[in-house]
Amino acid sequence: MVTKTIPQPKNIGIKVVPPKDTCDDPKCPFHGSLSVRGKIFSGTVTSDKMHKTVKVEWERRVYVPKYERYRKEKSRVTAHNPPCISAKQGEEVKVMETRKLSKTKTFCVIEVKRA
Repeated sequence: MVTKTIPQPKNIGIKVVPPKDTCDDPKCPFHGSLSVRGKIFSGTVTSDKMHKTVKVEWERRVYVPKYERYRKEKSRVTAHNPPCISAKQGEEVKVMETRKLSKTKTFCVIEVKRA
């Protein structure tokens, strides 16, 4: 009798909940060969219209010494969205830096913070 084993997601070195779905994307950090390293950011998905790509945006406060006040600035990056994660618009996600995947993509979604 042959038993099938379900492929387990690999450990990416960060304490995140691995996705329950599986995928065959070579650029997936859990099921493919993509290694993640560098900065980690949390933000909101503002656009998911591109194929396997999302735009993630987060606010930060920057101090302005002349006025002794803080101003709000937004940072926006494009990130790879693996099929096993498939983040949608409006969801809070965690993205991590990786090697350059395309002209504008250097981040990958590693977790969706579901409420």
